[in-house]
Amino acid sequence: MDWTTLLAASRLTVGDVFNRVERPAFLTDLDRVLFSQPFRRLANKTQVHPLYDNDHLHHRMIHSLETASVGRSLGVEAGLWLVDAGLLPVGAPNDLSYILQAACAAHDIGNPPFGHAGEDAISEWFRTRRPFGDALPPEVRKEFEHFEGNAQGFRILTRLEMYRQAGGMRLTHAVLGAFTKYPCLAEAGCLGSQAAYIGEKKYGAFRAEAGYLEEMATVTGLPRRGGGWARHPLAFLVEAADDLCYTILDLEDAFIAGDLPFAEVEALLRALIPTMEPPRQPDQTEGEHIAHLRALAVGSAIRASAQAFRDHHEAILSGRFSQSLSDVFALRIPFAQIAQVARSRIFPSGRKAELEVIGRNVIFRLLDACFEFLDAVRGTGWDAEAALAQAPYLRKLVQVGGFDLRGVCDAYTALHALTDFISGMTDRYALKCARLLGA
Repeated sequence: MDWTTLLAASRLTVGDVFNRVERPAFLTDLDRVLFSQPFRRLANKTQVHPLYDNDHLHHRMIHSLETASVGRSLGVEAGLWLVDAGLLPVGAPNDLSYILQAACAAHDIGNPPFGHAGEDAISEWFRTRRPFGDALPPEVRKEFEHFEGNAQGFRILTRLEMYRQAGGMRLTHAVLGAFTKYPCLAEAGCLGSQAAYIGEKKYGAFRAEAGYLEEMATVTGLPRRGGGWARHPLAFLVEAADDLCYTILDLEDAFIAGDLPFAEVEALLRALIPTMEPPRQPDQTEGEHIAHLRALAVGSAIRASAQAFRDHHEAILSGRFSQSLSDVFALRIPFAQIAQVARSRIFPSGRKAELEVIGRNVIFRLLDACFEFLDAVRGTGWDAEAALAQAPYLRKLVQVGGFDLRGVCDAYTALHALTDFISGMTDRYALKCARLLGA
């Protein structure tokens, strides 16, 4: 891969480059993400703790903004090194910082309500209900039975938002490349720990957006790998920013929520800053001291991630590198310890599990109610207006709930309209719609 091609400022579907000194193309991408409705809805979507009353805990928007901040820092560090190495011209660090900030801001934009539990609930509903029976081949049904927020995010960015059905936000090819951690379709991805390549652990686009994925890969010069393409090198830094933020910030949230004691959180954070011994100030509360250690830990992890990118640059650029940077950087052992604590103590917490059950049941009820309408539309030969005329109640569902039926013409497009609607809901709006429908 070549850095000049990888940083393509051309826009999806139109190919034009709108790059002005006062408004660089990559910074425009960031604005398009931040001012979009899907990004706005992240303020009421779960990060770890669903429907929590404590305003100091993270939701998806705060997590996304913090990830974007870390991504910007990683972009500057990587860009300065690439300039020193003669691989990019002076000024490139600004480009990399904008690209990574935009891609990181968007990285969770496709997540459904109730966090990853929402993804699991949607997948389970499709596996157990099997809507439309065998109307879809197995490789296509896999998109729904293994619903993936990354692919839904790619769909929002490239199809649903702004220029609907015509390139979506029309982001630059470079930002889309950095955003796409899994550059393959469902039929090639979803391999989990069995994947031979990190980019196939999950999948990053639905078949409906396959053309957009291929355009991004072709323009940025990503080589073919397996059933998809090699990752864009900056996707490793987007992943690192995400890993860094949720690992460290989820730990702070666990302290605030009372899931972990002060002494344990303090020790875990101190392990990330081994060369520093910041004392607790006499007038600091426990929460203030944890916040101070968290800030130092984030800075330490940024430096370690940037160094890992430099150390593995050759393998990354050749498409051979197949690990997360957090698995190989200098802080991998204390990071793994925090991850183990999260798996055993934070994620299984009683209140979190209880609310995830509630969320799962809400999503099931919503999908059941909305599919009833889609089945009625199928009965009219996919004529939505005819179905609405026959059932005034369903018209209310469309009008009040905002169920968008544009482009529905067969079972595949109908089911994507269904997942677009449900995954676009916030946690609280999902609860409201469930009550409204009597579901």
